[in-house]
Amino acid sequence: MVREKLGDVIGRRVLVCDGAMGTQLIARGLVAGECGELWNVQRSADVQAIHRSYLNAGCSLITTNTFGASSFSLAKSGLAERTVEINRAGATLARRAAGDAAWVLGDIGPFGDFLEPLGDMTPDRLADVFRQQAQALAEGGVDAFIIETMQDPNELAIAVKAARTVSPAPIIATYAFGKSESGFRTMMGCSVDAAMKAAIDAGADVVGANCGTALGLDDYVRLAGQLVAAAAGKPVILQPNAGSPQYSGGKLVYGATPADMAAVVPALLKAGLKVIGGCCGTTPEHLKAMAACV
Repeated sequence: MVREKLGDVIGRRVLVCDGAMGTQLIARGLVAGECGELWNVQRSADVQAIHRSYLNAGCSLITTNTFGASSFSLAKSGLAERTVEINRAGATLARRAAGDAAWVLGDIGPFGDFLEPLGDMTPDRLADVFRQQAQALAEGGVDAFIIETMQDPNELAIAVKAARTVSPAPIIATYAFGKSESGFRTMMGCSVDAAMKAAIDAGADVVGANCGTALGLDDYVRLAGQLVAAAAGKPVILQPNAGSPQYSGGKLVYGATPADMAAVVPALLKAGLKVIGGCCGTTPEHLKAMAACV
């Protein structure tokens, strides 16, 4: 089978993206404070097994284990000098697992601090940080980039533009939203309309949301409709958490079952989503149930 170009497919039919990576690493022994992205080098078989489990669940988009693999984020673990190695390895693992059966998304998460004047990071320096990560992911063979869990539209725009300088591959851009008295907003107070406009203006090919603060599955359905309305015809992606988490035994527990997640898929499709996946708390079992509905 020859893999089609993702840019020729996305938006024309509904695609299923994979689910959480972090909780899957924890299930395999990742301990608090450990750098999960380093597993791309040290425990590659485990990372590849996670990718294969999502592929076998019916996911056609497989995301690299590089969410926190910018040089700025890796510096917190003393790994900044291994940025290229870790990202390239993450892309290679996902590419090897996906083969020609799925497309690989190079994952770029928030850099982990604030842009000036709230923080010390300048836009030019941040562009270099994201460009380095995107270049390594491209060298590892990704089919597209997913810039995710963003709160600040300025940071998202910098990441999108940086990725575009290294590759013509499609770019997916998503925010994390929470609820407020005035509707869904990011932690930085950005509305759905403003967030989608910023992503589109920056050049994102697919826009939407992943994760969320204290959002139940019904909230994600409402958010889906607002995202599609604000996307000005761009394909929209939504990756809900497995419900709103609750603390139990000193840790967050996501209570939505695979059946619960599958039950909202028809409403998400009716809202007009073109890409559906999962975020925190979701497992291959959740995605298998959702993919069956799609």
